[in-house]
Amino acid sequence: MIHHFNNSPIYYSLEGQGPTLVFLHGFLESSTMWKNIAPHFIETHTVLIIDLPGFGKSAVLGEIHTMELLAQLTAEVLMAEAIAVATIIGHSMGGYVALALAETHPQLVKTLVLLNSSPIADSADRKINRNRALAIIDKNKDAFVSMAISNLFTEKEQTLFSSEILKLKEEALLIKPEAIKAAIIGMRDRKNRTTVLKRFSGDKILICGTEDAIAPITELLKISEETNSTLHKIIGGHMIWATNTNKITQAVRFVE
Repeated sequence: MIHHFNNSPIYYSLEGQGPTLVFLHGFLESSTMWKNIAPHFIETHTVLIIDLPGFGKSAVLGEIHTMELLAQLTAEVLMAEAIAVATIIGHSMGGYVALALAETHPQLVKTLVLLNSSPIADSADRKINRNRALAIIDKNKDAFVSMAISNLFTEKEQTLFSSEILKLKEEALLIKPEAIKAAIIGMRDRKNRTTVLKRFSGDKILICGTEDAIAPITELLKISEETNSTLHKIIGGHMIWATNTNKITQAVRFVE
């Protein structure tokens, strides 16, 4: 299906019936990341999966893809499909979008599920790394993509899941440089939404990897306490959706 947002085509799929689950992918990913997870819910839920701008089949919207812009896009797709309320499940960058949606359109969000994601804004050091990435992309986009995806996995996972990582890289290498840069800038400049998570009145679930270097478990333990969110710990790094699919499915299975 296609939704035209700012005169640009945004692709999404809609299957099943029942309470709605919205799956939002992360950086350098697309809707295909959910292919082994979403089918488990189609018989009991309406499953909406979006290709965020510049990823998968969706078009790039501009030079900066702010989290607020992506949240507005998600809201428009929900309203276009006459979906009044939904559970939002976001991986990494998708979690940032979910939090922005909870802030700007709280009436649309029943439950927040942040997978390998955090409400905290980028640190000064992280912003410096984002800026370095922007410079590298201008010189050698493919090298950046390959390195970035490898770094999302632990050393052990890089050996055990080499074929899966290769497939992720092959897909990510098709992403246009302007899409990657627009997402990086949007993530770099996003604001801290810990207060948003704390004030959110629906159920709040954090699913984290025990060896995740990007959204560390120590950080998320503190956030879960501060925001009264349920925390699920799953063995693995930042890509537990790929390395521990069954555990992810079980963590989400009882969410309405």
